[in-house]
Amino acid sequence: MKLIILNDYDQASEWAAKYIRNKILHFQPGPNKFFTLGLPTGSTPLGCYKKLIEYYKNGEISFEFVKTFNMDEYVGLPRNHPESYHSFMWNNFFKHIDIRAENAHILDGNAADLQAECKSFEEKIKEAGGIELFVGGIGPDGHIAFNEPGSSLVSRTRVKTLAKDTIMANARFFDGDLSKVPTMALTVGVGTVMDAKEVMILITGGHKAFALYKAIEEGVNHMWTVSAFQQHPQTVFVCDEDATLELRVKTVKYFKGMMHVHNRYLLHGTKYHKNTLQSFLLQF
Repeated sequence: MKLIILNDYDQASEWAAKYIRNKILHFQPGPNKFFTLGLPTGSTPLGCYKKLIEYYKNGEISFEFVKTFNMDEYVGLPRNHPESYHSFMWNNFFKHIDIRAENAHILDGNAADLQAECKSFEEKIKEAGGIELFVGGIGPDGHIAFNEPGSSLVSRTRVKTLAKDTIMANARFFDGDLSKVPTMALTVGVGTVMDAKEVMILITGGHKAFALYKAIEEGVNHMWTVSAFQQHPQTVFVCDEDATLELRVKTVKYFKGMMHVHNRYLLHGTKYHKNTLQSFLLQF
């Protein structure tokens, strides 16, 4: 497990974007070899998406041979609703890059058979060869995607009832009106994300500091679903200073001492030698 600690939100976003860019470039995707990327919604990844758009416009990366699978979608919210996750992804990311519409997979919260939709989503991931890198964010209560506290840590894509805290947190996107916030969603399971070859979780802000503490310093607990990724062989937590406020000083010092190694991968970018990259990954 790696914990990347940056000074602020902007630096954390840039580090995450560079990491994603480099993973795709080193994979060398093509017509018969697609890179599969799991993606989140919410305010946390916006900075990362803006940097990825910048890299695309600068000619540093292409998404033509990338397939994406989003974590979740509200149930019953029209696809073209401004707060649907379909709208969010197209407005904030997809329409600004060269990804093909058929390669951007988002759960359909208006499907006639929601259970069948969830099963189909899992099958599409499998047909794509699994997820190379799943990027996620968390809520203040440590939930990842819509895997609320108490969710099974081996769960798969399914229909999920949202917790009151989640509904209240999302009310800001619905004019502060709780009655407008969907109460159910389709979400990938913790087990679905755990199946990815690598997981990167973005955690920023002091309001998520206790969740980061639970994810890093305490044991695996289904009441804090993000803690499950302690057991993933390739997990990268990317956070800002504010998010570390609940961590022990020695924990922060230990992981900051590793930053020179982590940053080597970003600084070398596309010039990073394949064998050196493999050696870097094997260290963690």
